[in-house]
Amino acid sequence: MGEVFAGRYELVDPIGRGGAGAVWRTWDRRRRKYVAAKVLLQGDAHTLLRFVREQALRIDHPHVLAPASWAADDDKVLFTMDLVAGGSLAHVIGDYGPLPPRFACVLLDQLLSGLAAVHAEGVVHRDVKPANILMEATGTGRPHLRLSDFGISVRKGEPRLTGTDRVLGTPGYFAPEQLAGAEPDFPADLFAVGLVALYLLRGSRPDSHALVEQFGAHGTPEAPEGVPAPLWGVISNLLHPDPGSRFRTATGARKALGEAARLLPDAVPGEEPVEVFDQLGPLPAGFGPRGPEIAAAAPPVGFGPPPSAYGPAEPAAAPETSGFHLAPPAPPPAAPPAPRAARSGGIAPPPPKVTAGILTAALLCFAVGVWALTRL
Repeated sequence: MGEVFAGRYELVDPIGRGGAGAVWRTWDRRRRKYVAAKVLLQGDAHTLLRFVREQALRIDHPHVLAPASWAADDDKVLFTMDLVAGGSLAHVIGDYGPLPPRFACVLLDQLLSGLAAVHAEGVVHRDVKPANILMEATGTGRPHLRLSDFGISVRKGEPRLTGTDRVLGTPGYFAPEQLAGAEPDFPADLFAVGLVALYLLRGSRPDSHALVEQFGAHGTPEAPEGVPAPLWGVISNLLHPDPGSRFRTATGARKALGEAARLLPDAVPGEEPVEVFDQLGPLPAGFGPRGPEIAAAAPPVGFGPPPSAYGPAEPAAAPETSGFHLAPPAPPPAAPPAPRAARSGGIAPPPPKVTAGILTAALLCFAVGVWALTRL
């Protein structure tokens, strides 16, 4: 069995690794289900503070994967979240390449919906990218994504944990204002959504630096190959170098995306459906769908089949052991009834002979008294 953390979380197998910790498939003994647990690898104060910020985030939304619980054990800490089995958007693109526009619109709509919930809590994600957008293993059904990894997110107005000369995030997904040292804000997340949209539609990582240069030199560029014109109208707004020229909110971008999606042509008949596979693989030995498997206990010594010297063993399927049965032991003789105890504080009644003598004496005294009265 795996290592048990804080008496509750049994680490099963590693399923991922990030900058600050490793992610494990974990059995939660209290909730009786498998969860994902992020175990902190570093113990310095700076990393611990980020860990505390991330585990304190509580956003209940179907397209957000936020921490659910946390625990500490000696010098280690972890927090848990729902276990998502379909990998990330990077896995989907690796399997299929560019996605059909209508399928990409479903994913972008869910991403903007989750991001709107994050922004409603005053949180800037700061690391929206395909690797942090996880997929449920839905097969060929409707896809379902979850925005995850809030390790460098920050609430607007909270003090920054890095100097203003340092930019946190993933190179290639920075908004221009981030590179200029601006305070974290919602439009930077929307810029990253625009880059994710190009990634879904073209099947390769976009060159954000070249896009910004094109905007600066020629204004809004033409729609890239593979991007339908209605969608490019939304994506180009998200990618505008000036944050003031982008959509003001994720909800506004989502509304514009819905209107653009209605202008897309119908799906091509016979088009191969996109399938989101289970990327976790089977559970290791000793674990089953309902948790750790308990090995069958060995039979007690002396209760197994008889040795060959005593003849062939009875078949395992025999309903009962052959041989004779001893008669049941005779029941023990009934014990005589115990004498009734005298009442506490009372006088035991006299024997029958004594009682008769007393009655005789009483009658004699009564007769003598009657005779004496007749003589007066």
